[in-house]
Amino acid sequence: MILTCPSCDTRYSVDAAKFPAAGRNVRCAKCGHSWHQAGEAPEQGQEAQDAPPPSAAVHSQAGPETPAVADFASESPSQDSSAARGFGPAPAEEKPRTPLAPRIAVVAGWIGLIAVVLGIGFAAVQYRQDIAAIWPQSAGVYSSLGLHVNVTGLEFHQVSYRRETEDGQVVLAVSGQIVNASPRELPVPQTVRVTLSDGENHELYHWTFKPNAQVVSPGQSVKFMTRLASPPAAARHLEVRFAKDGS
Repeated sequence: MILTCPSCDTRYSVDAAKFPAAGRNVRCAKCGHSWHQAGEAPEQGQEAQDAPPPSAAVHSQAGPETPAVADFASESPSQDSSAARGFGPAPAEEKPRTPLAPRIAVVAGWIGLIAVVLGIGFAAVQYRQDIAAIWPQSAGVYSSLGLHVNVTGLEFHQVSYRRETEDGQVVLAVSGQIVNASPRELPVPQTVRVTLSDGENHELYHWTFKPNAQVVSPGQSVKFMTRLASPPAAARHLEVRFAKDGS
């Protein structure tokens, strides 16, 4: 049995046995239009046999307030062009796919951003000495990250000491080099401080001396030597650094 919606002309193939002669109310699954569909006329001799009992007839002839809706989900649509629009739930709309090119562009943008950040980080670590020389305040940032930064650009190399005896007195001789690790000529601070401390790094004694050079060229070094008579016997550690503000 073929049903045709009076509103949208959608056709659907249903089982005729579901429709008594008196018909029943149905609704189009596509446009929602409801109408009363009469059943097929029974063959002679079968009308009395196929007539539904009164209670069933009353149930099938539901009033317009509560229309009976035919269940077409299990039926097969007719094979004509309009059957493709047949009854039943409308198919879910397929979500449009995002074009591939914009997604590739987004991924490439993130990769480029990460590469730039990594490049900046590498340069900040690799050239931290030059950065600290130009911007001394950055030395505190590098120190908090556990990175050694020499703000002055001068370094102490090959620092060593030895104990000597002169006229029955112990003398501590400290020697080393002041090296210019920067790419430009630098002035040499004129006060170098030597500190002696015990096994628990408590300061025991310190003294200062003046290097024998005022400037040093890039990559070059200046040797120094300083001596202390009667050093503390408990001294275990030695530190050499440039003094700040005469300290």
